[in-house]
Amino acid sequence: MTETPVRRRNRRGEGGKLRDEIIAAAVALLDEGGDERAVTLRSVARKAGIAAPSIYPHFADQPSIMLAVVRQEMDRLAAALREAAENAGPDARQRLFAVCHAYLDLAQAHPQRYRIMFGGLWTPSADDTSITDTDLDSLGAEALTLLADVLGGCVAAGIAHGSDDLYGDAVALWLGLHGLAHQRAVVRKMPGPSDVAERLITALAHLK
Repeated sequence: MTETPVRRRNRRGEGGKLRDEIIAAAVALLDEGGDERAVTLRSVARKAGIAAPSIYPHFADQPSIMLAVVRQEMDRLAAALREAAENAGPDARQRLFAVCHAYLDLAQAHPQRYRIMFGGLWTPSADDTSITDTDLDSLGAEALTLLADVLGGCVAAGIAHGSDDLYGDAVALWLGLHGLAHQRAVVRKMPGPSDVAERLITALAHLK
């Protein structure tokens, strides 16, 4: 039987710290090779070194913990894309490719986290949890806006064919990247040419 690790109690007013530790425990369970089914209230409590009832002041149920994990990872994705764009410099094409590759790199580096960012098995119906549809609708908005911005930069620079629906074009590019990221995660060896990512980005961004 695995013993719950001994944990020093937070001082009064440190409730936010415990909330962060609960999220970190859930992420650690995912990183250890499990999926969202391994993230239960009991397993999270054991990982964090707390009693399970200590979770309830911070999270109503398991899906609300998963939502917090997804929000955190979406924030990290947006930060990675922003950093890639800034480091790429002013060239619009380089910024686009840097952002797209940052997306693919993050998905490859953290496959379990990436999978639950886009649904997986954890997403509940509104009747079964404290999570609302509004909570889910807002996920990924910042990262998608960043992708649309660099795509729009290519159009403005005259190196991509524009359309009257930049947001829709950004969604199509996102879905293409997501499909490639998923295939890389589930197959041992990717079929096709080694520059498949560049071909996909070029085609979906309508680069000239």
